[in-house]
Amino acid sequence: MKKMIYLLIAVIFMVSCDTAMKHPAAVSPVGEATVERVISQLLDKHGPEHTFRIERGVTRAAELWRDTDGSDTDFEVFCLENFIADDDELNLVFDRLANNFEYLYGYMGRIGVELNRRIHEDRGPIHPIDQKFGAYSAAAHIQEDLFDNKIAFTIILNFPNYSLDEKNELGSDWDDRQWGFARLGDYYSARIPPAIIQENVRTSSEGRLYISEYNIFAGKLLNDEGEQLFPENMRLLAHWNVRDEIKSNYDQPDGLPKQEMLYNVMLRIINQDIPKEVINSPYYNWNPFSNEVFKDGEKVDFDPEDTRRYEILLNNFRAYQNVDPFYSNLDTYIKRRFESSMEIPYEEVSSLFKEYAASPLLRETGKLISQRLGRELRPFDLWYNGFVGRAGISEAELDQITKAYYPDADAMNEDLPRQLRKLGFDPQMADFIASKVDVDAARGSGHAMRASMREMPSHLRTRIGADGMDYKGYNIAVHEFGHNVEQTISVHMVDNYFVNGVPNTAFTEAIAFMFQKRDLELLGIEQADPMMEHLEVLDIFWDNYEMMGVSLIDMEVWKWLYDNPDADASQLKDAVVRIAKEIWNEYYADVFGEEDVPLLAIYSHMIQSPLYLMNYPYGRLIMFQLEDYIADKDFAEEVIRIFSIGRLTPQHWMERAVGEQISNEPIFSAVEEALQGMK
Repeated sequence: MKKMIYLLIAVIFMVSCDTAMKHPAAVSPVGEATVERVISQLLDKHGPEHTFRIERGVTRAAELWRDTDGSDTDFEVFCLENFIADDDELNLVFDRLANNFEYLYGYMGRIGVELNRRIHEDRGPIHPIDQKFGAYSAAAHIQEDLFDNKIAFTIILNFPNYSLDEKNELGSDWDDRQWGFARLGDYYSARIPPAIIQENVRTSSEGRLYISEYNIFAGKLLNDEGEQLFPENMRLLAHWNVRDEIKSNYDQPDGLPKQEMLYNVMLRIINQDIPKEVINSPYYNWNPFSNEVFKDGEKVDFDPEDTRRYEILLNNFRAYQNVDPFYSNLDTYIKRRFESSMEIPYEEVSSLFKEYAASPLLRETGKLISQRLGRELRPFDLWYNGFVGRAGISEAELDQITKAYYPDADAMNEDLPRQLRKLGFDPQMADFIASKVDVDAARGSGHAMRASMREMPSHLRTRIGADGMDYKGYNIAVHEFGHNVEQTISVHMVDNYFVNGVPNTAFTEAIAFMFQKRDLELLGIEQADPMMEHLEVLDIFWDNYEMMGVSLIDMEVWKWLYDNPDADASQLKDAVVRIAKEIWNEYYADVFGEEDVPLLAIYSHMIQSPLYLMNYPYGRLIMFQLEDYIADKDFAEEVIRIFSIGRLTPQHWMERAVGEQISNEPIFSAVEEALQGMK
């Protein structure tokens, strides 16, 4: 056994040495002999019952020790003096850390909210000073500070870090406090210099600003006859609002020409031949079919955007690549995203998505949509939303309703308790949850920002026009409110601070989708269609088809980036377009009757939030399983129970929540039944 332990230590040090060759700041001065000696002394002092914690803690602490922390002897003294063998003392330290970290990261989160107000919220023009504050992280030095004062080493030494396989194997026997111990052990798996953290924040902020300002003035678009098809003042954020405008035109008699026009806008963005002059500008008319630009009725020359979109993506890659050398095992962003953040292996995610996208049921659903439309499918019919009848009310009528309800952010804020009561939350709980949410008018499409401490509110952002919140903004707001409800429950109602939250972002997307599908119900509008249950299943199924594809592209692009780390933005653009066409040809061309379509590469998330997209399709699968489980139960009670489970791994969370694992089978079975019912 001892021989195996020493072999493990040697392997870890070989990996560390390889890392050190890549970056001098990742060098540990602690030798293998010192590690073996310290482990032996601690075992003699405290007994073999602490073997696992001693071995894991000393080995990891040695890996992250630097010359600035002290000599071999200093390391040895630190370990001998700071290993905690007494259970009562260990629990006391855990509780003190939970209290202090909640305040530390809670207030850092609040600082981030305030410094980004002008970037995230619709508060007028952005000044360069706003961009500088938005790109600044007050928390960038916290990690290194805690290494310098040895708090981080105290945690590493006493709270073991577990691999994903170990958590999945051992976690079924852990109570909430043991899960808290394990999550605390996740805190320091690498030691990244503050300058690199700060640069990553700056890069991310630059990308988010680029996307948040990427508006298309639809009222300035022209067809080949020189006609404007959209209202003069219509401004659409790409890709979100452009996509949603395509969706909204399925129930319009003149909708198809508008959809074709916006489809061509998307292709121009992807291929980057979109004129720079028409991005976020109301001063030019643009024909996206012929790609001609006009000013005051006269055709003018223009400059294409060229590669800017892909420069932003490449900058994100470079930023994350700079972090890689500081991880001994999770040494790529792909590994960190799947094995650490998502805690579902890349191969498992890819296989699940490909199984879904290849399903014969999608081909049958596509034929049904074609019949309902009375025409052959077009690529933009990825966003067909005719399964959602909106109770027979047009989007224009819904716009009038939501604008009357919500003329500004304050009106939405004041209505949150009523919405929760409508969903079955008792008045006291509804008031409590709503009191922990602030509604802001967003500059971008909308998002939810969680609070990192119980004393602070989470934030709900959505677009609100000068004349009030239209239906698109309202629909997004209800989605984001679902996030806020999860964020409140999973911060206030969990056992301890270190298990606050959910396993990964897909799980908060699940509750957001659960709220979003109830948006009309919250307006007091009842659905009367007797086929509604079947229609809802088909809507989720078709919606997720699109998301599986965009997620696979995102994943394949990041694999390509790591295979081609020296690529420039032009090469990356070519690769993205090629990968998008390959995914389309394999899983979509037979349904839509057209090959080599790059449309799935339009999603802005891929540019500003790398490897985020897979959370949406996973979230919908989870949502479907949650909805199925709670169908005969009280919605509010189950939401509180399920989202107070805490941040376990996905495997253990699903077992506690619904008693089964994430898979395609539940939705496949429901779709079979729905298709049969529709016949």
